[in-house]
Amino acid sequence: MHPISVPGALERSLAALAATQHGVVTAAQLLALGFTREQIKWRLAHGRLHRLYRGVYAVGHARVTLEGRWLAAVLACGRGALLSHRAAAALWRLANYAYTDVDVTLPGRGTRAQPGLRIHRTRQFHPDDISLHRSIPVTSPARTLVDLAAVLAPRHVELAVEEGLRSGVVNAEALGEQVERNAGRRGVPLLRDLLGLDPSKVAETKSPLEVRFLRFCDEEGLPPPQVNAWVGGYEVDASWPGTNVVVELDSWEFHRGRAAFERDRAKWADLTAKGYRVIVVTHRRLTQERRKVAATLRNLVVDPPLIASARVLGA
Repeated sequence: MHPISVPGALERSLAALAATQHGVVTAAQLLALGFTREQIKWRLAHGRLHRLYRGVYAVGHARVTLEGRWLAAVLACGRGALLSHRAAAALWRLANYAYTDVDVTLPGRGTRAQPGLRIHRTRQFHPDDISLHRSIPVTSPARTLVDLAAVLAPRHVELAVEEGLRSGVVNAEALGEQVERNAGRRGVPLLRDLLGLDPSKVAETKSPLEVRFLRFCDEEGLPPPQVNAWVGGYEVDASWPGTNVVVELDSWEFHRGRAAFERDRAKWADLTAKGYRVIVVTHRRLTQERRKVAATLRNLVVDPPLIASARVLGA
């Protein structure tokens, strides 16, 4: 049979397979479908297949999705391989890393170096390490955070953990089990510290900055606030029942635009008129003015003055 002569049923089988794999297939899968090696070579030469990695091809065109690139990387590494580290964090939406190379972890020894791949090795995967998300074999969210902690700066690890707990992608109990199972790995002590927050409080948050503020309160010895509670007719970012103190977390990411800017300031003015102390806290203040913010809140929440005039602080 001439290489170009492929039965329609075989073509349909290829299309169906590619549709379930983000447009990518392996040479082994093509052979299993019934294609000959000559037919595969002909399709490569004539643009019907496009090589992504050794033995892994895009079907029809080379412009595959990001998920297609990730799956192709896993398929290129063979049986038991999982998307991991930065790429897994991006797939789980724990963080967004713009790396060209794709992280893949394989069990056992040896290497399968290929351009565009960042290969990691593990002795073996625990069953709880293995997940399938968007049809891509990937490390579980909790295992992904353990892997990230070994290769990223602490601040980036904190952000990923905060986002995972806030969004519910990461289960605090599962992360705790991973921490105990990987006690000797780099970065695990940091994860153990980060697990100190009450998961139920984190679940009530709506942004990473709110999680950061909860951690800030915990680290500074402040009473844990209520988050996203209704005070004075408004939903406020943080407050302490029994006090008139309200914290508004001013984030450009969540308050873009003139309308939102004006709306926030009208809200703060109205709360002030009703007798509340409104403390406006930004990410910059949490990091660069940490002691000042902590001292202000400690004076108002832990040791409140007998008489306090209502006004907006930090606006």
